[in-house]
Amino acid sequence: MTELSVPELSLVVLVGSTGSGKSTFAHKHFRATAIVSSDTCRGIVSDDENDQSATPEAFALLHHIVGVRLRRGLRTVVDATNVQPKARQELVALARAHDVLPVAIVLDVPDAVCVERNAGRAERSHLSPHVVARQQRELRRGLRGLDREGFRKVHVLRGIDAIAAATIVDEKSWNDKRHLTGPFDVIGDVHGCLAELQTLLGELGYDIARDSEGRAVDAAHPDGRTVVFVGDLVDRGPDTPGVLRLAMGMVASGTALCVTGNHENKLVRALDGKKVRVAHGLAESLAQLESEDDDFRKAAREFCRGLISHYVLDGGRLVVAHAGLKQEYHGRASGRVRAFAMYGESTGETDEYGLPVRYPWAEEYRGRATVLYGHTPVTELRWVNNTLCLDTGVVFGGTLSALRYPERESVSVPAEQVWYEPVRPLAATTIATPDGVVHRDPGVLDLEDVLGRRVVETRHHGRVGVREENAGAALEIMSRFAIDPRWLIYLPPTMAPCATSTLDGFLEHPAEAFSYFRTQDVRQVVCEEKHMGSRAVVVVTRSAGTARDRFGIEDGGTGALYTRTGRPFFDDAPFTETILSRVRDAAEKAGLFEETKSEWLLLDAELMPWSAKAVGLLRGQYAAVGAAARGSLDATARVLAAATARGMDVADLAARTDERAADARAFTTAYGRYCWPVDGLAGLRLAPFQILAGGGPAGGGEVYARRDHRWHLTRIDRLVEADPELFAGTGRVFVDLSSPDSEAAAVDWWTTLTDAGGEGMVVKPFDSMVDDAPGREAEGAHPGRLVQPGVKCRGREYLRIIYGPEYPREPNLERLRHRGLGRKRSMALREYALGMEALDRFVAGEPLWRVHEAVFAVLAMESEPVDPRL
Repeated sequence: MTELSVPELSLVVLVGSTGSGKSTFAHKHFRATAIVSSDTCRGIVSDDENDQSATPEAFALLHHIVGVRLRRGLRTVVDATNVQPKARQELVALARAHDVLPVAIVLDVPDAVCVERNAGRAERSHLSPHVVARQQRELRRGLRGLDREGFRKVHVLRGIDAIAAATIVDEKSWNDKRHLTGPFDVIGDVHGCLAELQTLLGELGYDIARDSEGRAVDAAHPDGRTVVFVGDLVDRGPDTPGVLRLAMGMVASGTALCVTGNHENKLVRALDGKKVRVAHGLAESLAQLESEDDDFRKAAREFCRGLISHYVLDGGRLVVAHAGLKQEYHGRASGRVRAFAMYGESTGETDEYGLPVRYPWAEEYRGRATVLYGHTPVTELRWVNNTLCLDTGVVFGGTLSALRYPERESVSVPAEQVWYEPVRPLAATTIATPDGVVHRDPGVLDLEDVLGRRVVETRHHGRVGVREENAGAALEIMSRFAIDPRWLIYLPPTMAPCATSTLDGFLEHPAEAFSYFRTQDVRQVVCEEKHMGSRAVVVVTRSAGTARDRFGIEDGGTGALYTRTGRPFFDDAPFTETILSRVRDAAEKAGLFEETKSEWLLLDAELMPWSAKAVGLLRGQYAAVGAAARGSLDATARVLAAATARGMDVADLAARTDERAADARAFTTAYGRYCWPVDGLAGLRLAPFQILAGGGPAGGGEVYARRDHRWHLTRIDRLVEADPELFAGTGRVFVDLSSPDSEAAAVDWWTTLTDAGGEGMVVKPFDSMVDDAPGREAEGAHPGRLVQPGVKCRGREYLRIIYGPEYPREPNLERLRHRGLGRKRSMALREYALGMEALDRFVAGEPLWRVHEAVFAVLAMESEPVDPRL
């Protein structure tokens, strides 16, 4: 057997005359979807694979399909004769345009075999033998020059037996280290600063090994962590050989990886004797290496020569390149990719110091992978769109920095001194835009991120689609009415009602909620009192400094209080700050900041009374309905009383009118329970039911929404105790779904609650986030379908507000029992998954546009045509 090594991401060009067996070979060794055939394309554009007049259009289609596949990172096989240099050149150019490697596989078989095969195929029997002869001459004439044409690999199979014995071996790209999952410690530009590197490795927990002369030659972490150097180990600093010796030893022992920097590239050229400009610290490296023996110089040169442009790590979630890397270059291989990875992208201009101005690629980065890099020194570490520059100018007297991944924790050590005076002052080092173009804020959602139909990937519910028409309505709200987008890190989901009850007089009953969770294999639930108010999200920071450092808010308050559609609850900003101050003081008194080690908290709550936010709705809808019903029915009752006095038999009509009047009074009483006067803070009540997330002043944190509900409720009880005038407690009952007595007790509790005028309850899985395939996520598989995070079960009298005064009458109730719940339930799950996704992204430090992608999708869902009464 002959093994043909073919890169996993490449353009494979089959070369051979008609009848040489290219199609058979392609289908034997490659998946059918990867093969793009000129005959098939000819058939698509003409309905006849042998219509030579359609060849130009056929190859235009072939090149388009190849381009699409290569852009998407898919290996592609071109099944055509490709015996002419011009045809091959066009394909090589296409591969280069998409930064993938072109590979040629030549099938060279005897002319007689090709002629015989064509004669045996009806669609090819008309071909003259001289066609094969001409193609064979062109094939053999070009064989020796295939590598000069740009093919990175050329495999020539001579004869039928060689072709039959060939096998394809997938070859990973040198930069493909996706199987390495870390944890990693990514270290910025060292520039010959050995002492600082050793200090940093010590801070990171590495044990340094030394040779007999006391020189550092290796380092390892007791927990098996791996260092990744971003390049520029050499030049400018006091000990380039020492840094190389340590880095080379770590790479050789498998405790480190290293990508090339522009300084390593230049050093190799200088050591090879090529003409280079000896500047920017190169002279220091060459002088220091002169004191080393020939073996070390040779090893250092080969080490630097062998460094590749970038690494793709951790399943594609992490990319390390010296100067950073645009998304479309991740995992690609070409001179253009290598140049970008080493130097970045220049605007073609120079600044006042004579240095090239780099294009701010990070500001427009929208990739999923975290990109860590160096090259352009900065004074502080600052995340920009999931990218981080780790060059903090140690050689210029700054610091040497590293990032722990996946923890996203930074560690820095100061320079021992200024080793090299920078051409450009370190404090002035920025990513400049001298062209005058104002680049988009890297944190804020852009119009292009939300236009049209969108698909949002969520960790817990797979892909969630957003319809184009729904996105338009959400865009209107977010652009005109929403709070400062930097506070808008979460929107709560809608809540599905329980299944319709068949019990007499009931539309909703706890038994249906319990039944749902039992079918989802949930064994314990908590029933929480449902407060009749308006859903409120509270973001509160411990200080103005946290608002600045974590949320980027300089003078926009210390938090936010907003509705489930992202609008501010109160237009009066000082009044909102007063409420937030009370929340902050209560959280301090309850010890929540201290316990969670958080400098900010996010609460999901209900703000009461309902009338505080829904005055217009009350006056325009509920009060109007109640007043009209009472007025008309009272007048009807008076007329019927007069008719009765005159001896007319209207008893049945009068009785029905009295019943309807009683229903109207009950309707008014029902909504009236949730309305009371408010004077400033007096009368306002806040009922939190979940502490969603919290974190530090500059990053990190935890999504507490995954913790069980006992954890949440006990801490919320402490808030209530800390400020009982502002906070309202939430009654609850824990239920064992395997115990009929436990369920019966919960039903009695609900009955007592609703008979006293309460709205009802929400039934939630005790363990908060639950899916129907426990354990699969831990095994690396996609989690199963989410279980509803909460099912609401409303009382009979409260439902009058929703469905009207006379809904309990049997004909009306029977009609309502046929209400469709499927769409509402689906929307509730999708919104829940999106809300959790937004929290996960924010806590992980992802850019705000990524957080807003999920938040925006929740808002768009609200435009779906779902019965609002559900």
